[in-house]
Amino acid sequence: MVYYLSQYLWKLAQNTGWEDPLSFLRLFKYITVRSAGAAITALALGWWLGPKVIAWLKRARFGQQYADKAEETGFLTRSGLKRGTPTMGGMLIVMIMDATALLWAQWNTLMQLTLLSVLVLAGLGFYDDWAKITQQNNRGTPPNVKLWVQFALATFIALYLWKSPAVNKLKVVSEVMAPFVKTPVAVGAAGIVIGLILTVLTIVGSSNAVNLTDGLDGLAIGCTLIVSFVFVVLTYIAGNERMASYLQVPYVPGAGELTVFCAAMIGAGLGFLWYNCHPAQVFMGDTGSLALGGALGIIAVLIRQPLVLVIAGGVFVLEAASVLLQTSYFKYTKRRTGTGQRIFLMAPLHHHFEKKGWHESQVVLRFYILGILCAVVALCTLKIR
Repeated sequence: MVYYLSQYLWKLAQNTGWEDPLSFLRLFKYITVRSAGAAITALALGWWLGPKVIAWLKRARFGQQYADKAEETGFLTRSGLKRGTPTMGGMLIVMIMDATALLWAQWNTLMQLTLLSVLVLAGLGFYDDWAKITQQNNRGTPPNVKLWVQFALATFIALYLWKSPAVNKLKVVSEVMAPFVKTPVAVGAAGIVIGLILTVLTIVGSSNAVNLTDGLDGLAIGCTLIVSFVFVVLTYIAGNERMASYLQVPYVPGAGELTVFCAAMIGAGLGFLWYNCHPAQVFMGDTGSLALGGALGIIAVLIRQPLVLVIAGGVFVLEAASVLLQTSYFKYTKRRTGTGQRIFLMAPLHHHFEKKGWHESQVVLRFYILGILCAVVALCTLKIR
């Protein structure tokens, strides 16, 4: 909206006495300026609306009264204080992120697909949080229902990217790129099949991985911010033909607007982290974690870098892998020996380290450090090809 309004006013001012006073409106053509505006706007809204939303969630009794996995570790020193903490704080993130992106970005197909993913997954997460609150247990929506909705959304997006004439020419699905490789690793019919499968798995996997990481104060949102910084760089390069050609990465027209979205996500995330850091005043819940994970997944797909997300989101991958390994090994050993055995003391991985005696803040900060290292490696893929 800012872009369209500024350019409209600038056009009216040309060849008039207002041309010089309004010359600053030309700045809003630049993605860097609008990204900075989106980040600052989202952060300011987060700081301003945070206390109001937290107070409203408390009045509505959207608090977590049931025991979560953090209490099961036995090392949670303030388990009593965590109960009753408002959840569904992800509504704040999604609301600010979407509104800010719409305010500062140009509205192209890539933006529309990203916003669609965020809204659908936020709605799914809201329903799951609501079920947990009303039932006062940690079950919520049945896992198979959540997976069906996620796969349906991801499949729709994959097929749209393949079949839509406006997007198909970007080769988002038909050519599969891999980190550290200059040229596509799969093209033609094989590329389409692999691309469709990879698109679906990226969106669903990223959404669930962030959701599994959301177990300690500030952990999921902090790691999301780190990955978002990586994608600010990647989306800007992907949308700049000259830079994309120089670095030999896929050029995706219109992807620069996703930089504005990533900046809005960073601003909204920082505003939320202000209230979510230890000791948390609010939890994002599935409303936020599913939406943020899905946003990262769809953005990675749209700029043709889904496998780079695996590197940048290394913490999310480890968290999801720990759950899959723990569950699979437990079922396997129970079937073979009659007694289920575990690889980790507890899954997801952050609870394993709590079981080992790490304080909650230690786990979060050390995972931040690991996330930063993964982000650096992901950015290295731009030069090492």
